[in-house]
Amino acid sequence: MNVAIIGSGGREHALALKIKQSPTLENLYIIPGNPGTSLCGDNVELDITNYTSIYKFCKEKNIFFVVIGPEAPLVDGLADYLRNKNINVFGPSAKAARIESQKSFAKKMMIDNNVPTADYKEYTSDQYEKAKNYLVQSKYPLVMKADGLAAGKGVLICDNKLDGIKNLDDLFLKNKFGEAGNKIIIEEFLIGEEVSIFAITDGENFVCLPSAQDHKKIGENDTGLNTGGMGAYSPAPIITDTILREIESTIIKPIIYAMRESGNNFIGCLYAGLILTNNAIKVIEFNCRFGDPETQVVLQLLDGDFLRLLYSASIGKIEKDSVKYNGGCSLCVVASSKGYPENYEKGFEINGLNSITDPNVIIYHAGTKSVGNKIVSNGGRVLGITAYSNKINFKLAKEQVYKNLEKINFDGMYFRRDIAQKILKK
Repeated sequence: MNVAIIGSGGREHALALKIKQSPTLENLYIIPGNPGTSLCGDNVELDITNYTSIYKFCKEKNIFFVVIGPEAPLVDGLADYLRNKNINVFGPSAKAARIESQKSFAKKMMIDNNVPTADYKEYTSDQYEKAKNYLVQSKYPLVMKADGLAAGKGVLICDNKLDGIKNLDDLFLKNKFGEAGNKIIIEEFLIGEEVSIFAITDGENFVCLPSAQDHKKIGENDTGLNTGGMGAYSPAPIITDTILREIESTIIKPIIYAMRESGNNFIGCLYAGLILTNNAIKVIEFNCRFGDPETQVVLQLLDGDFLRLLYSASIGKIEKDSVKYNGGCSLCVVASSKGYPENYEKGFEINGLNSITDPNVIIYHAGTKSVGNKIVSNGGRVLGITAYSNKINFKLAKEQVYKNLEKINFDGMYFRRDIAQKILKK
């Protein structure tokens, strides 16, 4: 079949590389793609907010199936538009995508259906004084979240009362996250290990892919600002078969059922961001798409026909046996631009990409573009250097990543040197 992927990041590069391996694939198009995805299929320079042009291109190229990578086009209704034009899509409707775009919606779904999550309060910008009073009287630490989409940066940790009021002012008075921060969630601070689970679902049945652990903080030892993710590894050793079954029965299954019964049928990748506390497994957040950089590590651990899995889910008949875990492990380190996740410069030539010859190492392009015969930085997170081991050997995977990362450079390149260090110490 002819397939199109929507997006231009590291996640889409990983999706393209995996879909390319399918025996059922004829032609692969990535809209708009990046220099990395150009090695997997044909990049197409189209505006992903122009639905008419995407549809016309799909008709012109006889594209039978579309996979939508980022959250923004899902939230804006691209999946609905294409489905109404009789094109099969992997990705939830705009209504279902609210599980990510409206944290208050997600929290209500969880509370109403006994899915374990942190206690919370919600406030709108016209309730500034009420929210401030709550912060003054609360025990700390607390977590403050923008209700809408904020590119993975809308989560603020409040260590004390001054932090809480400053963050409240940033969101409500200074519009730090624009409209996304016009409504906020204030949650209890949960202590434990975080883990990511991707559930591929047709709206009723589902299959969970190997678990992963992300590194959200910009600084080593998990310090500094939240980012979209500075590195990841899979599988997460903390997730045993027993714990996974508990996650499936108490979190994934109830939410998929509740979404369907409430008229918000979810077809696509349900990303559960979880935390394992001393007392229970709880949901930190749900996302409506694959995570980044978790996708880069998870997909390397799958044998089988990944395209078949996604397509069967899109038509409501998921074939769970399309893929299986191959028994290995994978580790990714993100090379970012200096200044990320705040202000950063781009347009710097990336050197050393052709020097990577290790067959177990993949360089996923995230924020890159071609300028003539050069590849330059074009975003905050630029590359995802990812290594695979066919056995559980994170030490080897980490050595492979950092050894090859030293061969790459661009002005202002920054990366964390402690990805997966915690599990190696254990």
